[in-house]
Amino acid sequence: MKKFLKMAMASTLVLGALAGCSTSSNLENKPAEQSAGNTNAGGGEAGGKVTIGLAVSTLNNPFFVSLKEGAEKAAKDAGAELLVVDAQDDTAKQISGVEDLIQKKVSVIMINPTDSAAIVTAVEAANKANIPVITVDRAAEGGQVVSHIASDNVKGGKMAGDFILEKLGGKGNIVELQGIAGTSAARDRGKGFHDAVDGKEGVKVVASQPADFDRAKGLSVMENILQANKDVQAVFAHNDEMALGALQAVEAAGKDIVVVGFDATDDAVKSVNDGKMGATVAQKPAAIGETAVQTALKVAKGEKVESNIPVDLELVTKK
Repeated sequence: MKKFLKMAMASTLVLGALAGCSTSSNLENKPAEQSAGNTNAGGGEAGGKVTIGLAVSTLNNPFFVSLKEGAEKAAKDAGAELLVVDAQDDTAKQISGVEDLIQKKVSVIMINPTDSAAIVTAVEAANKANIPVITVDRAAEGGQVVSHIASDNVKGGKMAGDFILEKLGGKGNIVELQGIAGTSAARDRGKGFHDAVDGKEGVKVVASQPADFDRAKGLSVMENILQANKDVQAVFAHNDEMALGALQAVEAAGKDIVVVGFDATDDAVKSVNDGKMGATVAQKPAAIGETAVQTALKVAKGEKVESNIPVDLELVTKK
């Protein structure tokens, strides 16, 4: 009997030691307890390396490449890890990418939506997983978002419209090339543009068609518009890629048309300085990416952040 009791006690001690090892391992992998204003914080509050997810709409656009590079620089400077998933302008792929980031239990997810309405399910999935969400450049139409970092796209659209009115002397026919339907950027830039030009005597928007932020589509859509509308004096494209495509169509048709874009990509700025494009509204994508990461780091530490953080715009014209 005594021998049996000694064996039982020894077994209990071994099991207790094993349980202790298991508990220690779980604590090391478990995210830190959350403070007010932060729903996850990953390793941020535990003093470990913060991991931030960035779900970008497409890296086939120089603007978003610059945004990613700005985010990467800010993350490196802060000693944080940045995981990037590229949706390639595919909404289903972006939702899947966000789900992957959730599975990896990142501290914060930054989303640049391909579609502001469709991304809501992904935002809500992150909410359910207690991972804070920040939207970048384009907003989400639902779900809980702790902060939105972007240029004032309405203001930028109005800047473009005002510039066109000035160049035309307040009279002429204008074409609008829209971005991807459903994105807040396309909606807001269009709103600002129409706020500037609608209702102006002698000014008419003779065509307003989507070209999906794509240069090749900007070219083909503009070619079709010029075939149907011979009398066009200006074009406003919701981004530079479409503007550069439209410019190709304008030059091929031998027309003298003012072309205005949005983003101030390197190609567009060069075109403006070469006297080909009239102007481009300069966002600062690298600054947007950098600000987004800096905001994510604050969120990961449980700090309060502004719900909307604007990044400055400027109109780039020929020097």
